[in-house]
Amino acid sequence: MADDRFHVYDTTLRDGAQQEGLNLTVADKLAIARHLDGLGVGFIEGGWPGANPKDTEFFRRAQTELDLKHAQLAAFGATRRAGVKAADDPLVAALRESGAPVVTLVAKSHDRHVQLALRTTLEENLAMIRDTVSHLHTEGQRVFLDAEHFFDGYKSNPAYALEVLRTAAEAGASVVALCDTNGGMLPDELAEVVQAAVGTSARIGIHCHDDTGCAVANSLAAVRAGATHVQGCANGYGERSGNANLFTVVANLQLKRGFELVPRESLADMTRIAHAITEVTNVTPNSHAPYVGVSAFAHKAGLHASAIKVDPNLYQHIDPAEVGNDMRMLVSDMAGRASVELKGRELGYELAADTSRELVTRVKEMESKGYTFEAADASFELLLRDTVAGERRRHFQVESWRVIVERTRGGEVVSEATVKLHAKGERIVATGEGNGPVNALDRAVRQGLERLYPELAGVELIDFKVRILEGTHGTDAVTRVLITSSDAAGEWSTVGVDENIIEASWQALEQAVTYGLLRAGHTG
Repeated sequence: MADDRFHVYDTTLRDGAQQEGLNLTVADKLAIARHLDGLGVGFIEGGWPGANPKDTEFFRRAQTELDLKHAQLAAFGATRRAGVKAADDPLVAALRESGAPVVTLVAKSHDRHVQLALRTTLEENLAMIRDTVSHLHTEGQRVFLDAEHFFDGYKSNPAYALEVLRTAAEAGASVVALCDTNGGMLPDELAEVVQAAVGTSARIGIHCHDDTGCAVANSLAAVRAGATHVQGCANGYGERSGNANLFTVVANLQLKRGFELVPRESLADMTRIAHAITEVTNVTPNSHAPYVGVSAFAHKAGLHASAIKVDPNLYQHIDPAEVGNDMRMLVSDMAGRASVELKGRELGYELAADTSRELVTRVKEMESKGYTFEAADASFELLLRDTVAGERRRHFQVESWRVIVERTRGGEVVSEATVKLHAKGERIVATGEGNGPVNALDRAVRQGLERLYPELAGVELIDFKVRILEGTHGTDAVTRVLITSSDAAGEWSTVGVDENIIEASWQALEQAVTYGLLRAGHTG
């Protein structure tokens, strides 16, 4: 298990799951727990058994289905109700019987919340904390306490907020986490409060929300002020603006502050783990997320590329490999020769000076017409190949295509496409039907070429984006189409631009098929 001197505590399965639009099944929660354990976190908060049937089921299944190598499970719950002994409270019993070695109790530390939300006295709230912590500690479970609304409570009544911490620690809580529940704190003022809390008998942790955009910064400030337990959520999930992004916090502490929080080989797997969790949650990953986003080490400006060509560290704060990410060169109208040469090298080409100059000129000319290559690496590689070869090389030639869109008497809209192609010495005429013009063209091309290129059966069109370019309007507007395709080994994107949306779509589709065949080993 992880070193107990400093805790990395994940609350994705409970607090993170409160994010709008995020709904986790028990199977989802088990899968995410395995990913988090693979990262090497010390504690995984599984949910609130007794209060939530799904969480009760999670803890039941976790006992036989989770084989955790690094983490311990924590069950979340509340202190006993006012006027009831902890031993007699059914929700406390659910925590006791959850099978989790750790229990995290939420308790009020804001005097007004005690009086207005709990509708009890300040003295009774302290008794509830003391009784519940002591009971669960005596029963053999390790107890953490989340001091809810602590920072607002400290502003309102600092003596009482600190007394909550002392009471929990004296009753047997091994950690008291200070919660910025409303997410309204800034790093400098938060650090001052944490220093005051460290002066009590309690071991201090930190739990931050991101309503000011400072959750990660606040977490780091708290650690510098003396907190030795930090909570957060994978990918910054959580209600409202989210929680502190645990991946960013861990990477900052380990790579910038020298903390040994997770195994180095696990840190090098962080990007994959972050993306794997987005697949389970079905939440679109933030491409610009620090450390793990696909754009975190992407370079576009020609000035940056010139420097990176000499030394990658000149425009990168760490080696991307430390967190399992990669440097990417984006080719655009901002690109200079260095950008193009580095991108060519990334694709396996050592470009001569005259070739790179020609390629830069072509990129800038095409992007002035609306093309974008930073979002369409496959289109750029095809352009690069054509420039190196000095001619356009393709696996098939297009004689013509036609699309008919028909609205039937039943109200159904059906598209039918006919393509005439030349490939491997044959003239091919093929027809396909689809729920739209692009779908129909895609099916027609496949029907025509799959006999000659059976690998196309494994290529799938997975995304289709249309954008009307700025500075144009009405039905004569220039349209840009981006198509993302995939096969068993990965994804690629292609771009087409034209005043006619179907022509723009055809350009992107033709390139997508061509690139798919290149990936399958057909050189054209």
